[in-house]
Amino acid sequence: MTEPDDKRSVDQPEPGRGGGIKDLLAPVAGFGVTFRTMFKKVVTEEYPEEKRPTAPRYHGRHVLNRHPDGLEKCVGCELCAWACPADAIYVEGADNTEEERFSPGERYGVVYQINYLRCIFCGLCIEACPTRALTMSNEYELADDSRNDLIFTKDQLLAPLLPGMEAPPHPMRLGDDEKAYYVGGAVSPVPGDPHVEGRIDPPAGEQ
Repeated sequence: MTEPDDKRSVDQPEPGRGGGIKDLLAPVAGFGVTFRTMFKKVVTEEYPEEKRPTAPRYHGRHVLNRHPDGLEKCVGCELCAWACPADAIYVEGADNTEEERFSPGERYGVVYQINYLRCIFCGLCIEACPTRALTMSNEYELADDSRNDLIFTKDQLLAPLLPGMEAPPHPMRLGDDEKAYYVGGAVSPVPGDPHVEGRIDPPAGEQ
């Protein structure tokens, strides 16, 4: 059996690797980042007096949105609860009636709770929502010393009424069926400002 051409010892370093001054400076090179930063000015955030703005798509506290006429976008489908990996959302749906209508669909969320003791702010719930009823805001100050206060209810999560909106229950103002809501209504929600958020294709002369 012939011996291989390369007869270098296993302990012998290959040409161009290690040896000499490089081995001597190796421990010091490991502290390079430390030495470069230890003389820089320390940046102290004066929180909560000075709050840094969050990113536009920051995952903060949830919001249950409304349609331009004030009806709730949530239809009580419970898809957000099924999508939540931390089991932090609880939803109970109920049927709308002509006398009491809270959403343009057949059902609405009569009970809606988010347990922020469990929530990991992953955003899977808002991806699962078919009506864009649930979104996440930039609010991140949710710390509390009470466990019960960290379970947010529907009243706490609902978006406030904007000008031109009417508190439900009330009949549909944007059309005769829910399609007018999700495709885009051309009827003024209630007498008032035609430029309410979410308004699509306002009549001529109101733009």
